[in-house]
Amino acid sequence: MEEVSLTPIERTDMSLQDSNPERSGQESAAQRRSVRGFAAMDPQRQREIASLGGRAAHQSGHAHEFTSEEARAAGRRRHARNGPSEKS
Repeated sequence: MEEVSLTPIERTDMSLQDSNPERSGQESAAQRRSVRGFAAMDPQRQREIASLGGRAAHQSGHAHEFTSEEARAAGRRRHARNGPSEKS
């Protein structure tokens, strides 16, 4: 059998399809909604999709990379506003 290559979006669409159409009429709208969307996905799958978006942003030049000085300034502003974080 020939192996078919799917794009990440096609794989996501396929994973969201109901495998048992007879059950779909018996479930309430809230139950059907609980298995949809990014937040309902497996955490590993979420990371894969987010990684693709991050790579695309860097390739297109839209991703911002902080310099050390920008990061220091942001940290100073945060600590001046709220004091040191309880987490360390």
